[in-house]
Amino acid sequence: MNAPASGSSLRSVIIGTGSALPARVVTNAELAEQVDTTDEWIVERTGIRQRYIAGEGETTGTLATAAARAALQAAGVEAGTIDLIVLATATPDQTFPATATTVQHALGCHGGIAFDVAAVCSGFLYALGVADSMLRSGMARRALVIGSETFSRILDWEDRTTCVLFGDGAGAVVLDAQPDEGAQGRGILATRLHADGTHNCLLYVDGGPSTTGTVGKVRMQGREVFRHAVTNLAGVLAEVMADVDLPAEAIDWLVPHQANARILDATARKLSLPAEKVIVTVDRHANTSAASVPLALDTAVRDGRIKPGQLVMLEAMGGGFTWGASLVRM
Repeated sequence: MNAPASGSSLRSVIIGTGSALPARVVTNAELAEQVDTTDEWIVERTGIRQRYIAGEGETTGTLATAAARAALQAAGVEAGTIDLIVLATATPDQTFPATATTVQHALGCHGGIAFDVAAVCSGFLYALGVADSMLRSGMARRALVIGSETFSRILDWEDRTTCVLFGDGAGAVVLDAQPDEGAQGRGILATRLHADGTHNCLLYVDGGPSTTGTVGKVRMQGREVFRHAVTNLAGVLAEVMADVDLPAEAIDWLVPHQANARILDATARKLSLPAEKVIVTVDRHANTSAASVPLALDTAVRDGRIKPGQLVMLEAMGGGFTWGASLVRM
């Protein structure tokens, strides 16, 4: 890679996207055979119609690697040019080492930086912010930012209000450090991240190595999470738009965390964004946690909705609570 002129400012540009899904599709009807629920109940309350569930041999690491390879192919670059991998996940392959290192090994891009980020559903936004900072500082030149989850393995399949919400998958982007070309240039324009540990009890996993010694299961108080999500997401999106001094209507596409169709609708209404500007994949993928935003982004890039030069807002909120948003010119 050619380095920019000494002293020039840098911007992180998305040059490729990719995603990967497990082989098995589980419809609401199939789920209703195992859980006390119905297709109608799930669709009405969440908008979800199906989800992908990881099978034998499919892990957070294998899905992340497949998504990364797809992103590299789309970018037209070799894995050996990657010197930073930041992988967002709440379901790593092992307690340690970081799943990012297994992806690095599988891709054959040794010697660079590789680590995981844990911010649950906001994980990809956190990972993107960290990678962007590292590229702009010159610590790395080209990065893979990945969100990958096998949430099905930490679900309580007897908790019908929670287990129907989640699925497995991975999404990835390739970031390239390029000279900053100003407001009309491509790249990440602004990012804002937040956390508030006060609300830990509303969305969490009831276990861990230092407390119970077990993996634990997802526990959630859905109504309270919904209320905080709409308020927090609208707030952080307004912060990002203020940073770039643009009105919300300047956004070409909103790519939100795919948690629940109702949250997507409510957030868009708070921003006065028309529904046709919101990328929705929750019906097909359910909530894939940290994989949600990059998976939806790749879907919309590959089907031609998101085009070069357009302004795309990425946003998410997850357990912790954590939340954030990033404005990108594609």
